[in-house]
Amino acid sequence: MLPIQLLTYDPGHFHAALVQKEMLPGVDNRVHIYAPLGPDLIEHLGRLAGFNNREDRPTSWQVEVHAGLDALQRMLAEKPGNVVILSGRNRRKIDVILASLQAGLHVLADKPWVIDANDLPKLDQALQVAQRQGLVASDIMTERYEITARLQRSLVADRDLFGEIDPGTPERPGVSLESVHYIIKQVAGVPLRRPAWFFNAEEQGEGLADVGTHLADLVPWIIFPEQVLSTSEIEVVRGSRSTTAIGKADYQRVTGQAEFPSEATVVSGQLLHPCNNTVLYRLRGVWVWLNASWGVEALPGRGDRQSGQIRGTRCIIEERQGEAERFIPEIYLWPRGHDLSLAVQRWQQRAQEEFPGLRVEAVRGGYRLEIPDDLRTGHETHFTAVTRRFLSWVQNPASMPAWEWANMRAKYYVTTHGVRLARAAN
Repeated sequence: MLPIQLLTYDPGHFHAALVQKEMLPGVDNRVHIYAPLGPDLIEHLGRLAGFNNREDRPTSWQVEVHAGLDALQRMLAEKPGNVVILSGRNRRKIDVILASLQAGLHVLADKPWVIDANDLPKLDQALQVAQRQGLVASDIMTERYEITARLQRSLVADRDLFGEIDPGTPERPGVSLESVHYIIKQVAGVPLRRPAWFFNAEEQGEGLADVGTHLADLVPWIIFPEQVLSTSEIEVVRGSRSTTAIGKADYQRVTGQAEFPSEATVVSGQLLHPCNNTVLYRLRGVWVWLNASWGVEALPGRGDRQSGQIRGTRCIIEERQGEAERFIPEIYLWPRGHDLSLAVQRWQQRAQEEFPGLRVEAVRGGYRLEIPDDLRTGHETHFTAVTRRFLSWVQNPASMPAWEWANMRAKYYVTTHGVRLARAAN
């Protein structure tokens, strides 16, 4: 088995640390971090120290820090490892990805890889270099491991239950997905500190280009699973954008900075953060609408939310996360003029192998999936699952599916062109 040695470059986002939340088989416990000396590096080291010192299953990472303004050049020249971990500073991320691959290193990089459509040629070049050199390059798509996403994928695949995908119309798309994230939150039980540059859309990306990457990834993953997509099958029709206002006290609380950045738009004492987007597009003739937005802070007992509908010819699959669901994501099935009782029963029986303990309960007008608590693994846990799969590809690069390469290009085409249309309309 190929020994895995991790290199982390400029960890500006907490996702870089979550990759190392658990010890991983075959991964050397000595990791090298290359970064400029500053708050981002210090925050990252604090998170790793927290993992090492926790009471429940502590990690045992040994860290060598290489700090300096020439960190990237040093990492690529010294190469004391073979897998680069990237998370943060999205604007220049694709340049680091490309340089790492050209240096013969595998790359596991957080989303997004690109936030501007002008950088799509660099993405193409990076994917070509990886494939040509037998390297693995992948982004961290944790949402595929959410139980609600996995259930929707299983349901769509059952033609007796779901039927065929309904292409829909611009007014009522065949697929509608929405997510709401929050600026102030806790990670690994600790209040999250965000860097000031997080509020610079040119550095972080707008909502669709950033967290919206997950939504654009889930659409084909659910309705066209393991199929190779082409950008010629995508027509991005329109986009929109708006801002979220954050007051100075909340800004200071989440960044530790006393003043708003000089480049920020400030109105009536509030920073207007352009982080909300919608996009309407067609994928293989299916109308799709995505909405990625940010709030300041969730109410107590609540957190990031996701909802949506996938319309089939026999039923509609709906994800809800409202008050009736105790703000926990739930899946409903709404028949479209068909008796689905037998199909539901058969699907539930087949699903037990993958989803043990899952039940389907009849509710007024349809059905609700009763998801056991032990199937609801948390967001942070999913980073370990993503990393395990990535490392299996590193051990055998030919095992990375062809559709992963193609669909990475497709989703960033959607997100970046959606933002471009939104800015033009705005």
